[in-house]
Amino acid sequence: MAAASISKRRQKGRDETGVRERILKAAFAAFTKNGYATSSTLEIATHARVSKRELYALVGNKQQMLIACISERARRFDIPADLPVPHDRENLKHVLASFGTKLLSEISHPTVIAVFRLAIAEAVQAPEVARALNSIGREASRAALRKIMAQAQASGLLAGSPAELAEQFSGLLWGHLMVSLLLGVARRPDSREIAQRARAAAAALLELHPRPPLSNSEKTRS
Repeated sequence: MAAASISKRRQKGRDETGVRERILKAAFAAFTKNGYATSSTLEIATHARVSKRELYALVGNKQQMLIACISERARRFDIPADLPVPHDRENLKHVLASFGTKLLSEISHPTVIAVFRLAIAEAVQAPEVARALNSIGREASRAALRKIMAQAQASGLLAGSPAELAEQFSGLLWGHLMVSLLLGVARRPDSREIAQRARAAAAALLELHPRPPLSNSEKTRS
């Protein structure tokens, strides 16, 4: 009896996960096609083939659906937590190039670009879209980049504010590419172009910021 009960609970959990994914897929399709403000929970429930009661039970209201949709896609922004700590300038260039390649690859994905377009389109009618995207998605990658810069600063490889260095690297990495992708006037770069762009941004940042001179205590240790 106990084994049968556990099996039923597991099956129920799998069924609910599948239904939830179907709801979020329908919600994202509605938001990107019709806009967040004008999409209704009834429309989403109809396309997901569920009742409104089931929709609210498994996901929540429209804002909770929006946050869940963005959270699902924000996983593309995730940066490996085990990035190596840079120990010399050449290694720092490699770390930045690897980070930049990951960032460009994931954020330039058509699904992620669709989320940004949704946030822009709804900036006036539903500013919570942009707030959710900024806090859930973009901040994760910015924090990871600031961490790399702080480690480089602590190792004496760069001088300056980690936040400012991170912003500068992002500018070198993206240039006008994001705006062009949002406008649909540029194609998504392929993996080779992305890697080249990331390496160029890393090299440019290090060229702009030569290694700071050693302090007297560092000279003594060396």
